[in-house]
Amino acid sequence: MIRLACILLLCAGPLRAEILVAAHTIRPRATIGPDDIVRRDIDAPGGLSDPAQVIGLEARVAIYAGRPILSADIGLPAIVERNQTVPLLYRGGGILITAEGRALDRAGPGDVIRVMNTASRATVMARIGADGAAYVSN
Repeated sequence: MIRLACILLLCAGPLRAEILVAAHTIRPRATIGPDDIVRRDIDAPGGLSDPAQVIGLEARVAIYAGRPILSADIGLPAIVERNQTVPLLYRGGGILITAEGRALDRAGPGDVIRVMNTASRATVMARIGADGAAYVSN
């Protein structure tokens, strides 16, 4: 009985589901709207199916027409641009250290990017907060 079930599973075709694909080429940094996506019944592992997961987010890479929209290809709109001056904050052990930093990458809230301390020229990894500040964790 178990052998028959295994054979049936191996013979089954790929699972197909309705997922979201780009209606046209979506350029990097473009905010995705309802007219930018369509549903297609295709096999695409990792493809998103709920428009609420996509609309209002920013394309991080070019998404070509007919290609599935993956969560890795989209994110919150950037609030920090490359080379922008940002507050650099470190909090630990009951102390707060602040410095001026320069963002070395473009980022949205929650993204972890490289930030250079402008005084020491040291580069650290920091998470961008909703306020646009770079938070260094220990």
